[in-house]
Amino acid sequence: MAGAPSSKPATGKSGLIKFNPGDELFKQNDPADCLYIIQKGQIRLFIPKGRGFVDLAILRVGEVIGEMAYFDEKASRRSCSAAAIVTTEVIRISFSAFDKTMKGLNPWFKTIINTLADRLRKTNDKVRELESNSVGYASAGKVSNYKFFHTTDVLKILSTFYLVAKTHGEEVDGKIQIHLNKIKYYLYDIYNVQEIKYEELIELMVREHYVELKTDEDNLPKVLRINDVEGIRSILVFLNSERLKEEDKKTRVSRKCERLLGKIIQQVRASGKAADRVPVDLSSILDEFKEAKIAISDQDLTDAVAVGLCEDIVVGEYNKLKTTVNYKKLLKVFPALRLQNAIDATNKEKSGEKGYS
Repeated sequence: MAGAPSSKPATGKSGLIKFNPGDELFKQNDPADCLYIIQKGQIRLFIPKGRGFVDLAILRVGEVIGEMAYFDEKASRRSCSAAAIVTTEVIRISFSAFDKTMKGLNPWFKTIINTLADRLRKTNDKVRELESNSVGYASAGKVSNYKFFHTTDVLKILSTFYLVAKTHGEEVDGKIQIHLNKIKYYLYDIYNVQEIKYEELIELMVREHYVELKTDEDNLPKVLRINDVEGIRSILVFLNSERLKEEDKKTRVSRKCERLLGKIIQQVRASGKAADRVPVDLSSILDEFKEAKIAISDQDLTDAVAVGLCEDIVVGEYNKLKTTVNYKKLLKVFPALRLQNAIDATNKEKSGEKGYS
């Protein structure tokens, strides 16, 4: 995430700074000597936890970052970390320059500002205390039992997508689109879902090609276009049924198995076969991965066999590996399996876990 900003004024001076996606404005416990006003882009605030992190908020154009350290004499260091999500421009205002402005204000106005800042600081302290109490720690400093996306969060967000799309969606080019302000109204104002939660889930679904983000009349990326509304409903049904199962009976496949299944779907579609059970040339798929130098083998199909998506692998003519896929079942659950794995990967990243399995 860390990276040098693309342009930066001399230390201690005010000025315009441009940050690339992932660049950090500051880290938790860095000395605080300035505040920032966002001119363009988005900035995320987060707290490192072991090898992971806990997201706090996303700030946008016009919002201010780092001002509390000026008003709180005890806050000489940053209480959290801040990083650009997209290409971002901020105005840096040094505390020395800001102090000159404050000294020019009427005393009563300064009193109001200081009172508001003190109340906000106390509120932030309470929030941080609650947040700290909600996160446990395992060995080696890793976060224990912390999940950014809980299943209930995902179900609530996806069901809102589906219901709002069906109620308020507009069909454009064969796809249903809705403005993010409408989704925000239901998720944030009515259901009280954290903004950071649904924004990150939308970002994840854009990356995984479940939805698209288009610009609105103000040229802002705030129009959500859902590729398959009924597909969202199918994912909802799958995730909800999985939530109710015992752990050893859940339908789970590894990320490598997921990639194998994706290639199997491509092969069956190319063959034009659409039966319930379809034979698959597994060797040709494994050869593709080998040529691309991707470490995936026939052993990675074990999860799919265990949950009934494929039959056991057999050796055919010329030592070619083959299997039979339960094609219609695979088509039905594959989008949900992909999303489930993407969510799991995000949770692992935020809790400090690594690895691709």
